[in-house]
Amino acid sequence: MSGDRHHLRITSQSTPRVRLAIKGLSCLPAAPLCADLPETQPPDMKPLLLLPLLGFLATIASCTPSVKWCATSGQEKAKCDALSAVAPVFSCVQRSGTRECLTAIKAGEADAITLDGGDIYTAGLEEFKLHPIIAEQYGTSAETCYYAVAVVKKGTGFKLGELRGKKTCHTGVGKSAGWNIPIGTLLDKGYITWAGSDDGSLEEAVAEFFLSSCAPGATSPKLCELCRGNCEKSDSNPYYNYHGAFQCLKDGTGEVAFVKHLTVPVEERGDYELLCTDDTRKPLDQYENCNLAKVPGHAVVTRSEDQELADLIWKSLDSVKGFDLFSSGPYGGKNLMFKDSTTRLMQLPPNVDYTMYLGPKYLDSIRTIKRVKTPSITTDTIKWCVVGDREEAKCDRWSSDSLLLDGTKFDCIKGISSEDCLKKIMHKEADAVAVDGGQVYTAGKCGLVPAMVEQYDQGQCGPSAVPGSSYYAVAVVKKGSVSTWSDLKGKRSCHTGLGRTAGWNVPMGIIYKETQDCNFSAYFSSSCAPGADPSSSLCARCIGDSNSLSKCKPSSEERYYGYAGAFRCLAEGSGDVAFVKHTIVGENTDGQGPDWALPLKSSEYELICPGKGPVPVSDFLSCHLAKVPAHAVVTRSEIRTKVVGFLTHQQANFGSSSSTDTFKMFGSEYGSNLLFKSSTKCLKETTGQDYATFLGSEYMTAMSSLRTCKESTSDLEQLCTYNMCQN
Repeated sequence: MSGDRHHLRITSQSTPRVRLAIKGLSCLPAAPLCADLPETQPPDMKPLLLLPLLGFLATIASCTPSVKWCATSGQEKAKCDALSAVAPVFSCVQRSGTRECLTAIKAGEADAITLDGGDIYTAGLEEFKLHPIIAEQYGTSAETCYYAVAVVKKGTGFKLGELRGKKTCHTGVGKSAGWNIPIGTLLDKGYITWAGSDDGSLEEAVAEFFLSSCAPGATSPKLCELCRGNCEKSDSNPYYNYHGAFQCLKDGTGEVAFVKHLTVPVEERGDYELLCTDDTRKPLDQYENCNLAKVPGHAVVTRSEDQELADLIWKSLDSVKGFDLFSSGPYGGKNLMFKDSTTRLMQLPPNVDYTMYLGPKYLDSIRTIKRVKTPSITTDTIKWCVVGDREEAKCDRWSSDSLLLDGTKFDCIKGISSEDCLKKIMHKEADAVAVDGGQVYTAGKCGLVPAMVEQYDQGQCGPSAVPGSSYYAVAVVKKGSVSTWSDLKGKRSCHTGLGRTAGWNVPMGIIYKETQDCNFSAYFSSSCAPGADPSSSLCARCIGDSNSLSKCKPSSEERYYGYAGAFRCLAEGSGDVAFVKHTIVGENTDGQGPDWALPLKSSEYELICPGKGPVPVSDFLSCHLAKVPAHAVVTRSEIRTKVVGFLTHQQANFGSSSSTDTFKMFGSEYGSNLLFKSSTKCLKETTGQDYATFLGSEYMTAMSSLRTCKESTSDLEQLCTYNMCQN
């Protein structure tokens, strides 16, 4: 039973008896799981009474975990049963529809189902709390997206803007390509007028716009008028799903079918065209330039908070032999269990929720359909993301002083980490945050852009000065403790944080280039790299807050987090080397810095780098690991101008050269390097650069090399890299 999700517990209570408790075992018979053995039984009877218990034990011993797949039709159940015959780890349950399957999975009566984006959104809501774990791929690359298109018969003449009064074929209400994307597009363009539930239901607005439709799952009779047999959102309706919507068009029942780009069979594509959003038509093979949207592919969902179950589902599917998961013809249907156009399955990074998988653009479409307001206090108020209590306190002071000074209001939104802030910005729960180069890289992979960059030279803060600044990543050691760079192997290391530029990406990139080994925890004897797995050696040297809580947390609650924290780790003897920026020693020695740094002298430290011996900390120009771009404020592209305007106004009031005696943006009594680096003199606009241009080719090359190691790539970046729908 080792490694299973099932546990056997035998307990004794006041009346001696044996109690058998079994958790999560789906292969046991429906029999009582408790055998009471009263002590009054004759001794020679107890062995006989133990026989049922031994039978149960034998059942458990021969039992293996199973994956209960939820099917929504008899055809899908038949395919699942055939899979179960080949791979007994699978068992099959059937429910009448997708929503019923979601209910069954939440209750533990089933474990998994494959859903499209619209249903993934529903599954992720509070009612079900399911999350995507495996994505379908449709091409030869790691592409988990497809295109939502409007297909029409060639020569019919009308354009996308002329759909009013037409007969339409939809895959199903709430489906991505068949409903959410086309209806959202028509709403955005103003073709369909609907102000929300106060204006009647969306179905009523759609029914009024089209002449008649088949939209499986609709409650409006007019939207079911073209369906055959029934209007159910299941395979009992011949016009349901992709193949059904296309059949509706092919039969001449409807004039346009909203489907995915691979729906029309290759041999028939010459008879059809696509409607483009610019009111032109194009052949079906030009779907990349003529589509309604690029949307997330279908994904397998299961219960969140159960990574063991997620891993079992993935391993079970990945190890299937002698069975075609992506063929439905033998079972009398199409797209059963998986879409037939799927080429392979791809495991998603752990802890991915529905918002991360669907991405901001698709979520916008769903919110347009549902008229769901994105989380915000007011649409005009900038929402600044903070990490940790001290940043929150500083931001709250900034916000209140701004309101008092000239009435400018903004809000502070708390994230659990910088990565969480990026996620909140993607999903419009926050608007901006200042991050280091490594996090600018991640932000760029997720579709965000740099807006303003920190400048550390006051002389470069004028209107005609260069846009940004840079700094040097260095390795600091105690004087006389390390002779060469190679001596660092086996030492204790202090890092600003996992994925940070000077503290992780640069030094670990150098080490990876030397060793070609991604197992960084084996290079050093132990480390403090906030953001790593708290149980790993990469967190062994961390100390948490003053109460020894939040150990290895990537925020100021971990005392060894950030530049000053990594240097403190070295100064207090918890590490042998600190990877920081070149100004940190000077900012925290010789009477500078917080209380813990006051006794330290800069002469007690030196720099180490590949190819030369130790040098004084002042000699960073001759001994550094890399020259790297300064920290930058990142945001969404559509509000970049708004964020730049806000920060330009704020630094005029609270920047280094402002006359205000109260709050200072770039330093405060709350601590160093909070919200912005304390050495910042001003913020400069990045002149519209994308993240790759901002970071520069040298840094991009180093990051690409380091990203060979999956362990150095955050869950968020892995998802944004795998799922290019995010961009």
